[in-house]
Amino acid sequence: MPTHTNLRVPGGSMRDLFNGFKEFITRGNVLDLAVAVVIGAAFSGVISGLVDGFIMPLIGWLVGAPDFTSIAFSVPNWKGKETVFQIGLFIQGLIMFLLISAAIYFFVIMPVKKLSELRRKPAEEEVVEEALDEQTVLLTEIRDLLRVQSGSQSNASNN
Repeated sequence: MPTHTNLRVPGGSMRDLFNGFKEFITRGNVLDLAVAVVIGAAFSGVISGLVDGFIMPLIGWLVGAPDFTSIAFSVPNWKGKETVFQIGLFIQGLIMFLLISAAIYFFVIMPVKKLSELRRKPAEEEVVEEALDEQTVLLTEIRDLLRVQSGSQSNASNN
């Protein structure tokens, strides 16, 4: 009767299999993904609160309470009964998706993008100032060389 030490798996022993799995699971990518899933789940509550507590009431105030779940149509089926297609559920889900996407974009992505641009601007301005300083130094050297050359030419013509 084989024991667990005698078991063979494709490509090596069980120990090799577990070591490979351990290496895979402790890689940074997998851990980063796990953290991202947990943070995403927590952030889902924030976005839902924003949509349910602010955006939907705002839309309700502007155009009335949007509820599309009652939109449906029915088709007779082969048993002589009606098959109901509740298309309003899809429309409601689509609108919620668009609202949540807009909320994430306007309240998260845009501010973070603006913040990163503001952080990047001072560094870019320093580079531009350094480049201008190098250009100024080079132009000053050219001007001085031209003065020396024009001074030596006028001295040569005076002799």
